[in-house]
Amino acid sequence: MPADVKMTWLSLTGLLIAMTAPPAWCDQHMESKHVTRIQSVTSAVLSPDGNRVAYTVSVPRAPMQDTDGPAWSELHVAEIGAESSKRPFITGEVSIGTPQWSPDSKFLYYTAKRPGDSGKVLYRIPIDGGESVRVVTHANSIGGFDLSPDGQSVAFLATEEIAKEQQQVQEQGFDQEIYEEDSMPTRIWIADIDPPHAKPNLDRKSRMLELDGSALEVAWSPNGQDLMVVSAPTPSVDDSYMFARAHVVDSESGRVIRSLGNPGKLGQVAWSPDGRHLALISGEDIHDPHEGRLMVTSIDGEQPLKDLLPGLMGQVNSIAWLNDSTLIWLAAEGLHTRIGTVTLDGKTSDRIQPGETIFTSLSAATSNETIALIGNTASHPGELFVQADGQSEPQRTTDTNPWLAEISLARQTPVEYEARDGVKIQGVLIYPLHYVEGRRYPTIMYVHGGPESHETNGWLTSYSRPGQVAAAKGFAVFYPNYRGSTGRGVEFSKMGQADAAGKEFDDLVDGVDHLIEMGLTAPESVGVTGGSYGGFASAWCSTYYSDRFAASVMFVGISDNLSKVGTTDIPEEMYLVHHRKRLWEDWDYFLERSPIRHIEKNQTPTLILHGKEDPRVHPSQSLEFFRHLKTLDQAPARLVLYEGEGHGNRKAAARLDYNLRMLRWMEQFLQKKGAEKPPIEINYAEAMGATDQN
Repeated sequence: MPADVKMTWLSLTGLLIAMTAPPAWCDQHMESKHVTRIQSVTSAVLSPDGNRVAYTVSVPRAPMQDTDGPAWSELHVAEIGAESSKRPFITGEVSIGTPQWSPDSKFLYYTAKRPGDSGKVLYRIPIDGGESVRVVTHANSIGGFDLSPDGQSVAFLATEEIAKEQQQVQEQGFDQEIYEEDSMPTRIWIADIDPPHAKPNLDRKSRMLELDGSALEVAWSPNGQDLMVVSAPTPSVDDSYMFARAHVVDSESGRVIRSLGNPGKLGQVAWSPDGRHLALISGEDIHDPHEGRLMVTSIDGEQPLKDLLPGLMGQVNSIAWLNDSTLIWLAAEGLHTRIGTVTLDGKTSDRIQPGETIFTSLSAATSNETIALIGNTASHPGELFVQADGQSEPQRTTDTNPWLAEISLARQTPVEYEARDGVKIQGVLIYPLHYVEGRRYPTIMYVHGGPESHETNGWLTSYSRPGQVAAAKGFAVFYPNYRGSTGRGVEFSKMGQADAAGKEFDDLVDGVDHLIEMGLTAPESVGVTGGSYGGFASAWCSTYYSDRFAASVMFVGISDNLSKVGTTDIPEEMYLVHHRKRLWEDWDYFLERSPIRHIEKNQTPTLILHGKEDPRVHPSQSLEFFRHLKTLDQAPARLVLYEGEGHGNRKAAARLDYNLRMLRWMEQFLQKKGAEKPPIEINYAEAMGATDQN
């Protein structure tokens, strides 16, 4: 090639590279320090007139700067259809409970514990400017609440006040716990609310309804006389999961007018605008792992519970009434979500087709059929979306993480593969950042908990999900929806029952084999992580399937099913929607499906992390697993316990520590091929980039 032609060709090549390369400001990649900054919209509720939406934003505390603790929850308001319409209402070091509009749309009510409060109380703030004022206080913290249709009363949840004599005895040191017997049930209370122009009477006593069980939710009927009350037999978590039932109650006498008799787990319950019907999200039966069927019933009892979407191969997550006879519903379908409408006689239509946005909740205004949604995508966490009447698609209204535009994100795509028995399994794959076709990469498989849960093709990066941080470090990250996952109908979600660690976890290995066959995954460099049931999977993969995994990070996971069913706070859920048998009915099954039974196979370096106050999966599960691994000493093992944390980390410091340790363990054994454990010390200041605020 002549020199002048060669120079021209090189110049053109350089120009093309410059034109197609990402701009310099996009050269940043996701790091652990960025995960600590991620904000998200967590709730949204439309005003009755449909002109505004109130929403809360989760704002994490900054590790090493703020006082350690869980994320703050701020209150914001957006005008529908207005330019620059968003207004921060209550921000900073606050924890705002889910807000509710006054019937005239002029005020917002919310719960919070602010300076001077002994617990959470009910506040009111005018929408057009002004300060928050306390409107109802109580001896104990106020939980959920609902305003009466005329705005003059409020029904709320709170426990009873402990008698002074009992308090005195406790202060003298007699503070022993009578396990599962001395928990205080939550009651329904009704209080009058003074009008906005009057000084609130905070000394007024609230009236308690004499109802059996422990209340979980309350909502006024449109007639202002009756209440919808969701309650469980006891305050236990297990009862709230498995035996929560909805009732219609007279607000004056507390008399139960009708019990709806939902057949399984219970989700959202909503009155029709005319008060003649109740819609609810329920399990199909007592063995359905997750509430997901949209049912409706008439208040007079003439129409029994009816499944309005009997053929839906998905899971309804959120509902709202558009008018007296039409509901709008949001459902997970596989890796996506769908939004549609259905009438009382079962006529359905789609409103929003599955797309790249994963919607998680909705609110509707019956005045103009506007809806507010929370949605996330592969490139951003939860944001507020609004679809006004007449708009074909929801419009994104917020941008809570504008700095994400400066971060280079790796490609993310749905995958589907065939398990060894022919069942089709879905999942989501994040390619390594700067992926090169034909090159094999170390791969981290993240296994979701539940198993009555699922992953969608949305935002998949958090303190416990390796996601984009791992992709930026050169890992492929795989999120399989193994059998037993939700989002694909009741039958699929029941496939793992009575077969713990069986075909459900075989699906995981089959997924890894699929990635190897794709030419993406390096067979000798596969890691696994997950929490709860995903922690169970991580322990199983480091023992039973140890020859397939070069690293494992187990979080609040199960190692011994014999002791797990006797130490968990959800024994009935474990029986009814997991094992379907009692321990004494099949001792061998519970032993064989325990990672400790296969502990001698371990050749996988295993990092174990657990909250010391976990009631769901007792920390002894991790202690037991670690002790056996350490005694055998066939592969590196480490146990990290988090003070004050339960079934998952809530505080900023513990979340950062977890993320750093998880990723460092994977780097050490999948990329560096190390033989020794990484040091126990972590330089948090360096990880946070003390002089770098990006």
